[in-house]
Amino acid sequence: MRIGISCYPTFGGSGIVATELAMALAAGGDEVHVISYALPSRLTFINANLFFHEVVVPHYPLFEYPPYSLALATQIVEVARHQRLDLVHVHYAVPNAVSAVMAREILSPQPLKVVTTLHGTDITLVGNDPNYLETTRFGIVRSDAVTAVSNALREATQKQLGIKTHIEVVPNFIDPQRYDAVTAQNGAQRWCSEGERLLVHISNFRPVKRVLDVVEIFRRVQQEVPARLLLVGDGPDRPKVEQQAREAGIFEAITFIGNVPLVEEVLVGADLFLLPSETESFGLAALEALSCRVPVIATLVGGLPEVVLDGENGFLLPVGDVDAMAKAALQLLRDDDQRRRFGDAGRQWAVDRFDEASIVERYRRIYRQVLED
Repeated sequence: MRIGISCYPTFGGSGIVATELAMALAAGGDEVHVISYALPSRLTFINANLFFHEVVVPHYPLFEYPPYSLALATQIVEVARHQRLDLVHVHYAVPNAVSAVMAREILSPQPLKVVTTLHGTDITLVGNDPNYLETTRFGIVRSDAVTAVSNALREATQKQLGIKTHIEVVPNFIDPQRYDAVTAQNGAQRWCSEGERLLVHISNFRPVKRVLDVVEIFRRVQQEVPARLLLVGDGPDRPKVEQQAREAGIFEAITFIGNVPLVEEVLVGADLFLLPSETESFGLAALEALSCRVPVIATLVGGLPEVVLDGENGFLLPVGDVDAMAKAALQLLRDDDQRRRFGDAGRQWAVDRFDEASIVERYRRIYRQVLED
């Protein structure tokens, strides 16, 4: 097939999954054209079937806000017309789905199918905003197929947008071989001193991720056992996090690593992963931690119970209950046997349930179905 993939090129989950999908499809023999305003962070051209097309947004004095959605629609039209795309798979509803539907109308009578994957904040945050609700609903309803990364997100979409559109759940995925390749590396151990336990958190440092809770959990843990916290990512709450760490006297025990394209190089060798988010439609970072045999302590929200099995490969606790999370962390840090059991179970669960080959094939079945229809 000739497939276009449109996504945000950031370190967020939607961009990562779209990029991994593009590379997997190309490796499997499909011709894949990635369309975005910048080169996605994880995109590597390891296959001759993979291409990138930059969306250039014109800047005119008349436009106070550059119309990215129109530029994206135009680029989709150009790529589809000249590369004879069979379909375009857009990740994130706003504006990608709307732009793809517009491109399909412009191209008519040349056929172009539109598959939309919902990732979370495009529904729970952006799509739920009255300023975008109608256009979000339009993009989803007019797509030829719609998928969501978790059952929780599917239910939230249908409820919040008031639609009965069929939405198929296709979870995010991992490539087990990629995580196997780093097992012999030092990984997280590069940043610790002898005897220190290593806790890791990965996010975009936005308020919804509750990184301040991460710092408070770590503070309580460090009072009991020698430990270091690795913070991967960056974002608007970082100054608050640094201030809180200094006031708590634990700043020197925290390492800020920033954004990294291959998080497994940091996760491998860690003892625990913390994800106390206010909401998570899936929790890709939690899945990546489990793939590295790192138990996860997270919140009982959204799609996280579909990724983290409470009492088997991690613990799920109420939002904001830093005391319970700290106690759960200390329980695992003091019991090496249980922590290893959780780690091994997490790895097996990730491979059995979220293996790249099986998930990519599910997307291919959806593509074939919309093309046949």
